[in-house]
Amino acid sequence: MIRNMLQMSNLGSYPPVFRQLNGGGVHPPQPMMDQLKKNNYSMEDTSTTTQEDSVPIPMVDLECLSLHKLGDACKNWGLFRLVNHGIPATLWTKLQYHAKMLFGLSFESKQALITNPMSYFWGTPALTPSGTALNPAASTSTMNWLEGFNVPLTQLPHFHSEHPMLHCFRLLLEEYGRHLSRIATTLFESMAKNLDLDPKQSESKLDESTAFIRVYRYPPRRSLAGEAWGMIPHTDSSVLSIVNQDHVGGLEIFKDNKWHLVNPIPNTLIVHIGDMMQAISDDEYMSVKHRVKVEKQEERLSICYFVFPAEESVIHSSKYKPFTYKDFQEQVQKDTRTLGYKVGLQRFKA
Repeated sequence: MIRNMLQMSNLGSYPPVFRQLNGGGVHPPQPMMDQLKKNNYSMEDTSTTTQEDSVPIPMVDLECLSLHKLGDACKNWGLFRLVNHGIPATLWTKLQYHAKMLFGLSFESKQALITNPMSYFWGTPALTPSGTALNPAASTSTMNWLEGFNVPLTQLPHFHSEHPMLHCFRLLLEEYGRHLSRIATTLFESMAKNLDLDPKQSESKLDESTAFIRVYRYPPRRSLAGEAWGMIPHTDSSVLSIVNQDHVGGLEIFKDNKWHLVNPIPNTLIVHIGDMMQAISDDEYMSVKHRVKVEKQEERLSICYFVFPAEESVIHSSKYKPFTYKDFQEQVQKDTRTLGYKVGLQRFKA
């Protein structure tokens, strides 16, 4: 049913520029390309990435959590596939259904309906703390081929809407957020044990009040020649990012100087190590570079959870100058505004 809805999706539900574009693919501007290449964020080999390039990423079982397997995945991959996570499959199905119904509304309706504390964005995943686009995509040269809903979880109970679909979506997101908070806390506590972090000092390194959910839709690129990017190569700024993707796929990770597909497997989650976890671990765990490639015929849906340290919690590391997440966030936003891309942890190298 959901797949049929997707195929019948109203073209008017997409942002106007996505409807109008008929020319070449969407690529970053040259300054961004130069920086991406400098950081090994190669984008030129994507046309050769096929299903055969998919990689069997490490699997971690939350019910029988092995500290050894967890540590190995974090050190050598920067991500893993989580199974037996305890989230009911019916909850994901309902979330997926309601998300697609909301995305299927007209562009103008979404702009009107999705109000504070939630926000609706498109063309860029780089948002301010309030949820507005940091650098609104003014042209195809700076555009990520996506639209989304930004949902700060602690403020979600204060969001009220008379629209029945939106009201139901809010309740589902609250339930989903509780599951993700449980999972993130369990994983982080196990990582802290592996890293021999002081329990008291590590408490503020994962603050549930900072968590938010992003619901992404990546429109198909039927009329575009060349590649279109749902997200250009990047690392996440979080401690942990937890991704639930639909059947379409498109997530790719950079490992061993090559891009690899991460195929979707039903009822599993993809957990990413973020920049903050890399710094907290003194670079023992690595923040994984990844991107999203847009498909030609089907739109893609993913629901992502991000959690961070407390804003004023100081991160101490032999690799970096002492900094807080607030320092890091402000620097990332400054770089994104002035340079057009995120520099990240390199700014804080000792």
